[in-house]
Amino acid sequence: MSENQNLLAEQRRALILDEVRRRGGVRVNELTRKLSVSDMTVRRDLDALARQGVIEKVHGGAVPVVEASTHEPGFEAKSSLELTAKEDIARAAAAMAVPGSAIALSGGTTTYALAQHLVDVPDLTVVTNSVRVADVFHAAQRPGTPGARSGAATVVLTGGVRTPSDSLVGPVADQAIASLHFDVLFLGVHGISLEAGLSTPNLAEAETNRRFVQSARVVVVVADHTKWGTVGLSSFATLEQVNTFVTDAGLSPGAREEIEEHLPGLVVAGRNADGEPAQG
Repeated sequence: MSENQNLLAEQRRALILDEVRRRGGVRVNELTRKLSVSDMTVRRDLDALARQGVIEKVHGGAVPVVEASTHEPGFEAKSSLELTAKEDIARAAAAMAVPGSAIALSGGTTTYALAQHLVDVPDLTVVTNSVRVADVFHAAQRPGTPGARSGAATVVLTGGVRTPSDSLVGPVADQAIASLHFDVLFLGVHGISLEAGLSTPNLAEAETNRRFVQSARVVVVVADHTKWGTVGLSSFATLEQVNTFVTDAGLSPGAREEIEEHLPGLVVAGRNADGEPAQG
């Protein structure tokens, strides 16, 4: 890779993070050669990734942060991560929503970004267990609110117990979801992998997500590339139950090959490190 000031910091950091996770650690001098950037640039990138809590700086380089399978970050903590990736994913996934259809959105920061695009799709019926997602649609249909839209979605917010991710889970949510049927489920996940499928650190959320998957005709997972290979405490669906995985251009070529072998649909949104539209 040549010296490239057009390579966005966020894209460069995604490459660094992928390298750290794939190899279990990297040295600064290795990254400067691989990315053809200065030592100072690499150290700034490592500082930024360390502040996000995804790597740990060590003398001369960095190693991945190994989180407990029960660790569940709050909504605010996750909302500042991978912003460009989430926006790219949201735009691509929104194009899959058909006007007049019944859809479901799970909780999470990526589905929250998606909701902000879905308000432009007319006459949707939206079922969600996310307080944040429901607020997006509520604001879009409130009379007198700037940007209020006609033909706004009809929103059903499940009851339940609130999680750190501002999702509603538990028996009340499970019973409500089990009695409904959706054309498409847009599902955010804590982790997705070949071995564990879709997983979450929250046991109650796992059961609620399991009901979502069972009630949907089509399951679309929306998750940025950092979720690939992550495993939470509880699995709630296999890869065979997923129709399409919408992710971002930070996903490594090796991961793309693995996913394409196991899933019928892979959509890679946004632009790759060379500035070209991602293929997927």
